[in-house]
Amino acid sequence: MIKVEAGKRRRPFSELERRSASGKEGFTLLEVLVAVAILAATVSLVLRLFSADLKTISASEEYVVAAARAQAKMREILDDDTLTEKSLSELTNDGYRIDVSVTDTMKERTENLQVELMDITMTIRWIRGMKEKSMTLRTMKAVQKQI
Repeated sequence: MIKVEAGKRRRPFSELERRSASGKEGFTLLEVLVAVAILAATVSLVLRLFSADLKTISASEEYVVAAARAQAKMREILDDDTLTEKSLSELTNDGYRIDVSVTDTMKERTENLQVELMDITMTIRWIRGMKEKSMTLRTMKAVQKQI
């Protein structure tokens, strides 16, 4: 028998007290399903972000390698003191194609000078997947006129 003191009201049971009193502690199936759905959506989003980052890293690596190859070839051409008008094409072992064009430019401005101004344009191309990618470098060099 429960004694109730005068003037004190008995408060109703809270939800947690009702569950533990009736032996129904824990999560409902609906709560578990909602938690799993939120977790799955979060994991899926994180995996997509990692996938996009890996694609970006791969693409930037291709451009860095191509730029390094093009820069090395450009340095080789610029080191030539007897540079003349020419065009050349080269295919590397790892699939890069380098096209170089050297042309005499501004002839009317340099005709009375002892130097010629050579315009050097280099395009490097490569194929990744189904797409052809390319990068173009351009510079100028003053060389002694050949007499």
